[in-house]
Amino acid sequence: MKTTAELAIVGGGIMGLSIAYHLAKKKHTDVVVLESSYVASGASGRNGGGVRAQWSSARNVRLMQESIALCRNFARELKVNIWLRQGGYLFLARNQADLVRLEKNAALQNQLGLKTRLLSTSEANQVVPELRLDAYAGAAYNPDDGIVFPWSFLWGYAARASELGVEFRTHEPVLSIERGDGYLLRTTKGTLRAKRIVNAAGAWSPRIARMVGLELPNHPVRHEIFSSEPLKPFLQPMVSVIGTGLYFSQSMRGEIVSGITVPGHASCTVEDSMKSSLAFLEHVGPALVSLCPRFADVKVLRAWAGPYDETEDGNPIVGAPEAMPDFFLCCGFSGHGFMMAPVIGKRYAELLTGGGRDELFDKWPLERFARGQLDREDFSIG
Repeated sequence: MKTTAELAIVGGGIMGLSIAYHLAKKKHTDVVVLESSYVASGASGRNGGGVRAQWSSARNVRLMQESIALCRNFARELKVNIWLRQGGYLFLARNQADLVRLEKNAALQNQLGLKTRLLSTSEANQVVPELRLDAYAGAAYNPDDGIVFPWSFLWGYAARASELGVEFRTHEPVLSIERGDGYLLRTTKGTLRAKRIVNAAGAWSPRIARMVGLELPNHPVRHEIFSSEPLKPFLQPMVSVIGTGLYFSQSMRGEIVSGITVPGHASCTVEDSMKSSLAFLEHVGPALVSLCPRFADVKVLRAWAGPYDETEDGNPIVGAPEAMPDFFLCCGFSGHGFMMAPVIGKRYAELLTGGGRDELFDKWPLERFARGQLDREDFSIG
């Protein structure tokens, strides 16, 4: 194992892997990725795999347009099938206020080239006939949004980055970091001296930051998900109810994959955020059956949980703090890091190799929280 490296990436989730791959692609391979468990052990390996460009800000729409384009090319570039299925995202509005939000977002998205359409409930039923929409006000649908298979996405990045020369060290938690001539990282298996660090540890990133005397405002929120027995394929889009967090899709093998925001799960430790609960099934079951009655007799095969790494304004923390220019942050993606990882990894590789500084590093710095200059995103729509 290396004892020195130009760059240490702490965190073997989707962000760390994407950054490592895009650096290696630019022939910058003096990189070590440190992961406390196995690749995809945290939130990245526990999500529903949704990728969408339906956002409420122009910046995020453009980022996701590029990210989806990168997803389309993933299998060709990395020789791994991520099972990208562009069946669209169908957002459902429960009331007129929700519908106004969707209308505003759709107008922006259309200006930026998305095919988002506002639908009446009867038109939404043409997209998914099985939905019971008597109590809903309308919907928004973009046919180019989609779903990928999370694990092959992660493995593809890790395998190709490793082939290109990046060193991966799994089951090796970082115990402490000392600042001096660069950084000295002490792990359970030895030490690593690095000139620069990227903290891509997601919900665990505040712990890593405290090792260098830095406090971060992101925090874990537990979200749970289940997978059912396989059904004959009938569902093309991801269906999501704005304001409740309820969503469901169907996998390539026919399983229904669904989750919902559970009241009372907002405050927890990062360890508790990885624990599934009976309360989740009690909450998601009635909500799902009310919306799609055919699920009443479907058997749940397994359920699991993982943390959303949330910030106050729903946007991530990126770039290096002003007082620590060689300690880069890539965290706080508020449940949307998986879908943004392809484009964020690409932008980070450009920044770290001197190829240019994207505006997102100026829009989403750590300092915005202390200055009260938050960049709020309407992230409650999915």
